[in-house]
Amino acid sequence: MLQNYKFLNFGLMCVVMVKSVLSRVAKVSICVFFVFGGLVCSSFGPGPNEQQLLSWSNTCLSQCFDPSSEAKIKKWDVQLTPEGFVRMRKTYNNGKQEYYSLYLKRLENLDYLGTDYTGMLQLKAIADDIIVQTYDDPKGNVDSMSTVLNIPVKNMEPQRLDSLRTALFFFKDK
Repeated sequence: MLQNYKFLNFGLMCVVMVKSVLSRVAKVSICVFFVFGGLVCSSFGPGPNEQQLLSWSNTCLSQCFDPSSEAKIKKWDVQLTPEGFVRMRKTYNNGKQEYYSLYLKRLENLDYLGTDYTGMLQLKAIADDIIVQTYDDPKGNVDSMSTVLNIPVKNMEPQRLDSLRTALFFFKDK
């Protein structure tokens, strides 16, 4: 009988020891989980601010604009303004100027047609919200409205296109 008691006592000690070891492992794993989670969360800093997005967008648009897609372009300018306008001006060799302006609050969608090397960036407005003006045109100066602003681009990789889309919609939602 004494042997049975010793065996029972040994069994209880083992159960108590296993429980205490498991609780320590659980405590350590929970601590490791929270420390790892804190490190992961702290590694993500705040996103780019408005000025950085504006600067990056203008750099992207000027680097990617493809003036060779249209013959006889002498000068061009594409920019995103701090007020949320996309403005494009093209000056041709004969002196004719085309000016486009889209207020991003009126932007409905951004599409891209083409390859990584060359293509067309299409900014689609909700309605006829894109101002189109021509100056010094031999056929006469014309003011009109459009729904789509086509911007010929080159070297527009998917990551760059996605970043530009994010920046434009940031200014749309601002």
